[in-house]
Amino acid sequence: MDFELEPEHIQIRDTVKKFCEKEVIPFAEEWEKEEIFPLETIRNMGKLGFFASPFPEEYGGTELGFLANSIVAEELGRASLGLACCLNMQSGTCPMTILLNGNETQKEKYIPGIISGELLGCFAVTEPNAATDMAGIETKAIRDGDSYIMNGSKLWITHATVFDAGICFAKTDPSQRHKGLSAFIIEKDMPGLSARAEKDKLGVRSSDTGEIVFEDCKVPEENLIGEEGQGFAIAESSLTYGRANIAARSLGIGQAAVDAAIRYANEREQFGKKIGSFQMNKQIIADMVANTEASRLLVYRASWLQDKGLPSANESTIAKFFASEAAVQAVIGAAKIHGAYTYSSEYVVARLYRDVMLMTAGEGTSNIQRIIIANNALDLNK
Repeated sequence: MDFELEPEHIQIRDTVKKFCEKEVIPFAEEWEKEEIFPLETIRNMGKLGFFASPFPEEYGGTELGFLANSIVAEELGRASLGLACCLNMQSGTCPMTILLNGNETQKEKYIPGIISGELLGCFAVTEPNAATDMAGIETKAIRDGDSYIMNGSKLWITHATVFDAGICFAKTDPSQRHKGLSAFIIEKDMPGLSARAEKDKLGVRSSDTGEIVFEDCKVPEENLIGEEGQGFAIAESSLTYGRANIAARSLGIGQAAVDAAIRYANEREQFGKKIGSFQMNKQIIADMVANTEASRLLVYRASWLQDKGLPSANESTIAKFFASEAAVQAVIGAAKIHGAYTYSSEYVVARLYRDVMLMTAGEGTSNIQRIIIANNALDLNK
C-alpha cells in the first residue's frame, strides 16, 4: 500500500492552499461576522476546477477523482468552514445525484454549470419532521398530466436562497414510506417555490442556509430523476459521497485547530516558559495530532476506494463519524490551550468553536453513523 500522494494531488492541494491564503483566510472573519455569502469567491473556485475532479471530461470535469475532491474539501475546511459548505452542493450530493442517476439530457443540462460554478446547487432533504428519517418526508409531488404538483417545505438547506438548480425529495405515493419517495430536479424560478434565509446562526454564517417552501409548485415530469419510488435508493447512493465530503471538511477544521493550538503554544509564555513545554498541554496536543492523522487516513481510504470503483459506503460512514468527532475534540483541545482567548475574535479558535458542531450533524448525526457502522459489523443491514 502506497501512502504517497500522486503529483496531481499535491498540485491541487498546493493550488487550493494558495488560493485560500489569498482569497479566503483574509476575509473569513468578516464573512462570518457580517453573514456575507461569498458568491464571487465560489465562482472563482469553479473556474479553477475545484469542483470538477470527480466528474467525466464530457461534462466539464477533470477526472482527477474523489481523493482530489477530498483534498480540496480538507483545505477549504481548514480555511473557512462556511465557504467549504458550498463544496458538497457543487461537487458532492447535488451534481453526483444527477451523474449517478440522471438521464443524459439531465446530465448535459445541469452538471457542467454546477461544477463550473456558473450554477449553484442544493440538496433538499431535511424537513421540520423528517431529518435522518428520510422515509418520513412529508413533502408531496402528485402527478398532474405532464407535471408534478409539489407541496411542502424543506429546512436547513444549504444554498436555499441562492441556488439555481438542485435536488429535492418528495413523496409521489404518500401512502408509502421509503417506497413512495422520489427524486426531482428543482429550479429557483419555478412558480410556487419560495425561500427564506436562516439568519444569526451560531456558526458557518457565511454559508447560505434556509427554508424552501413549495406551494402548488409545478415540476415538469422530465425533472423526475429515475423512476417514481426510487428516491430512497437514489439518496443513499448520493449520501455516500456527501459523507466522504463532510469527513474531509471535518479533517480540515480539525487540522485548523491543531495549527492554531501549536502556534499559540509556541508563542504564549507563562511562568517564564512557552506553554507548549507544559506536560498537560503536550498531552492535549498529542491527542489532537494523533486523532487528526487517523482521520486523514480514514478520509483518504474512503476516497481511494471511490476512485477504484470499490464499495465505500461503510468506509465513508466510518470516516465521517470519526473525523467529525475528532474535529470536535481538536477544537475543544485548541480552546483549552488558548484559555480565555478562545472568546476573542483575535484568534481563529473562536470561529472554529462555533462552526465545528455542524460536522457531527450534517449528512447524518454521529449516533446514526454509529448505528450504521454497528449494523454493518453485525450484518444486520440486509
